Amino acid sequence: MSPRLTLEHLRAGVARGAIDTVVLAMTDMQGRLQGKRIAAEYFLSDVVPNSAEGCGYLLAVDIDMNTVDGYEISSWESGYGDLVLTPDLDTLRAVPWHPATAMVQCDVAHHDGRPVTVSPRQILRRQLERLAGHGWHAYAGTELEFIVFKDTYEQAWEKDYHRLTPVNQYNVDYSILGTSRVEPLLRRLRNEMAGAGLTVESAKGECNLGQHEIAFKYGEALRTCDDHAVYKTGAKEIAAQEGVSLTFMAKYDQREGNSCHIHLSLRDEQGRPVMAGDGPHGFSPVMEHFLAGQLACLADFALLLAPTVNSYKRYVPGSFAPTAIAWGRDNRTCALRVVGHGASLRFENRVPGGDVNPYLAVAALIAAGLHGIEQQLPLEPEFSGNAYGSDAPRVPATLRDAVDAFEHSEAAALAFGKDVVRHYSHAGRVELAAYDAAVTDWERRRGFERL
Repeated sequence: MSPRLTLEHLRAGVARGAIDTVVLAMTDMQGRLQGKRIAAEYFLSDVVPNSAEGCGYLLAVDIDMNTVDGYEISSWESGYGDLVLTPDLDTLRAVPWHPATAMVQCDVAHHDGRPVTVSPRQILRRQLERLAGHGWHAYAGTELEFIVFKDTYEQAWEKDYHRLTPVNQYNVDYSILGTSRVEPLLRRLRNEMAGAGLTVESAKGECNLGQHEIAFKYGEALRTCDDHAVYKTGAKEIAAQEGVSLTFMAKYDQREGNSCHIHLSLRDEQGRPVMAGDGPHGFSPVMEHFLAGQLACLADFALLLAPTVNSYKRYVPGSFAPTAIAWGRDNRTCALRVVGHGASLRFENRVPGGDVNPYLAVAALIAAGLHGIEQQLPLEPEFSGNAYGSDAPRVPATLRDAVDAFEHSEAAALAFGKDVVRHYSHAGRVELAAYDAAVTDWERRRGFERL
């Protein structure tokens, strides 16, 4: 069975009994796949011609799936009605880690056909449409890190996520020996993601104990984000099948966090790269303005790159997570790292962690670049040296800072619309309220006896 399926492939697979289930999935605010498992024959006979429905609260809940007041899209006052889930048949794929299963990802619409503007996939689509208005298309790659533990997810839950055993006991960054310890899992992840239509490049160890990364080839921005969401869910499902657990949370402990560096480049309508040119550093004017826009908007758009309280605990000097809003050529101390030459020229945003919603982050990068283009912003000089010790502007230090910046940003309102700004600012404040109400282990250790 081909990894990427057409409707004809699906019909043939159902007819011969090779496929009996279709996972119908949308992406929620947290970047998670949500939806239903549908009998394949019913999918063909009813869902393909008519779409499906799901409760609108999927875009109005917190991480724990609690209903939350204050959203315009869905509430008790509106009765928590349904939204329409419209399958994007271009995303139809095999799911090798589940028997006889295919998956399709959905756009979210109102019953009158209007797109739901606060849906992450629609937010990205809107920025891609703006980019196409300039005659350009975005290509992106996302690099997700994760930490693997010998404990199952159920054991981790019972332990309250304390004293888990990582699969490696020392730093295995680039270590062939260290990665061999977990190669059975990594091999399944590589091969079964390839079987789902992702183009696998490599797997390597990382710095934290039990930390690893699997890299996938870049692609058109929307497809990259679709694949990212499938991979993140599939990796957890495969880990569970293997009797282990893995986490993508941005900062699991006080060692190195899980990053999700995002690479972005542009091509014109003939497929020619447009960032390379004859200017300084081999840049075109498009690249200069686009990169200047990243610098100008990074603080305002940080909420879309780093959506949780935990996200901001990555930003520690000397941790390979950025603190300075600066750009440099192949400089990992800067928030923006320019890599490649000529046709491969691109920039890498190093701010996102493993908890990022890829649709929102890539939309933010495109919107920032378009801000630089439309305002013809000049590019500041390249930063050389250690940006951690520089006087460059800082990446927001807390989620509260990021919410405030996004909520009051004129650039955000112009790029995304006030409805999107309200929706995700509110999501940030919901996350903050949950954190502010929590009593942490640190507080108990500090105050149980001594206060």
